[in-house]
Amino acid sequence: MTSAIRTDALTKDYGAGRGLFDLGLEVAEGEVFGYLGPNGAGKTTTIRLLMGLARPTRGSATIFGLDCQSQAVEVKRHVSYVPGELPQFGSLRGREVISYLGAMAGGVDQVQVKQLSERLELDLNRRFREYSTGNKKKLALVLAFMNRPRLLILDEPTSGLDPLNQQQFYSLVHEVRQGGATVFLSSHVLSEVQHVCDRVGIIRGGRLVKVASLEELHEIRMHSVEMEFDGGVPVEAIRAAEGVDEVTVQNQRLRCVVHGSFEPLLAAISRARVVNLTSHEPSLEEMFLVYYAGTEKEPVAQPC
Repeated sequence: MTSAIRTDALTKDYGAGRGLFDLGLEVAEGEVFGYLGPNGAGKTTTIRLLMGLARPTRGSATIFGLDCQSQAVEVKRHVSYVPGELPQFGSLRGREVISYLGAMAGGVDQVQVKQLSERLELDLNRRFREYSTGNKKKLALVLAFMNRPRLLILDEPTSGLDPLNQQQFYSLVHEVRQGGATVFLSSHVLSEVQHVCDRVGIIRGGRLVKVASLEELHEIRMHSVEMEFDGGVPVEAIRAAEGVDEVTVQNQRLRCVVHGSFEPLLAAISRARVVNLTSHEPSLEEMFLVYYAGTEKEPVAQPC
């Protein structure tokens, strides 16, 4: 079976240690692949190379066996692409933007457009310049999903969306995957890719450092937890719980870090009276600093 995406030593060297280096990656047809990394890690550079919008310093990339540079026009016939930032369409109404870009792609499925805009609660009669950031992202998603492409390449697609529309996006991804499409999704939010992805490639400092299944992501995921107790604080039970560390106590408040599942922590506090509990997922940058501590030098900040 032809890979949906394949790269071989793909490199874009901006100089001074910045760029994308020796990316070797394969995404199977029908797979939802998450491309995960802190802001500036090289995710957008990778996508621009795949879309033929930038030329590599060396190496190669193919989509469905087509070279992303020499066959860029043919590649685009198979791909829907959501960039991190949409181009400006000024006074064009949402419906006109869809008609214009749809005509370039060979036509528009109006039934599909209507269903998508209703699901995402997007008013297509408003002018593009009147759209909020969230509505611009909704328009980008309508454009991406309206013609049922073989491959969707989505660069930070949920940025600016409210939680309800994020859930709609996750449903759309599941639906196109069931229809046989491939999805390549970049994100800097670990919890996001866990909703929809089969595998995840982790990029840091312009280099691919790991390709992981969802099960393996539990090694990385962590939460900062703060609890307030009414009565005794079960400190020793919490310290002994699997995946719990960095436990500190001040009066009736306890703070800790939880790696992976919350079940051991919940079991440890099951007999205590908890009056308040908050959980916070650190940024991906913070998680990587913990997960990769001592394994590599801190990278130079990369351009997106």
